[in-house]
Amino acid sequence: MPAEIGVGAVMTTLNKILAIAGVALLLGGLALGFRSVSADSTNCGSVFQPARGITPMACDGRLNNSATLVTVLMVVGGLAVAAAITLKVVRDRVDA
Repeated sequence: MPAEIGVGAVMTTLNKILAIAGVALLLGGLALGFRSVSADSTNCGSVFQPARGITPMACDGRLNNSATLVTVLMVVGGLAVAAAITLKVVRDRVDA
């Protein structure tokens, strides 16, 4: 590892890591939102498309837990992507 790594190289690497992690979290949250959950051998559907008709009360908790996980992943992913964009804009303004 070279002794003279500049701040620009560190910022570029951090920017890439944030962008990749943010996109991965957004896609992971999206995929989990379409994943079907079940309770007591009853198909509850997914977060984005719950099962049609009357579902048992056991499905409410499972769907709420899944919805919370999807929301957290997508919010954290969005924040990571926003941080990457902010770092890029700030770095471009400092270089100009």
